[in-house]
Amino acid sequence: MITKQYNPSQLEVEIAQAIMELAPQIEAKLNSCKISAIEDRIKEDNPMLKIKLVDSDQDEHEVVLKIIQKPDAG
Repeated sequence: MITKQYNPSQLEVEIAQAIMELAPQIEAKLNSCKISAIEDRIKEDNPMLKIKLVDSDQDEHEVVLKIIQKPDAG
């Protein structure tokens, strides 16, 4: 697949969407946290997901995933 646009690329957007859709399965793998919200910035240059979590002590945490596709080598 030849990537013609990187800001954001179609692949970056699709991966971000897939991660959002898999949130229930990801949450099931977490021992002590529940996902309380996901803030998505999929349309940005490099799509970003902010995953907000609450642990068993009711403390809030945030994990940020930035998805970056490296330019093709060719």
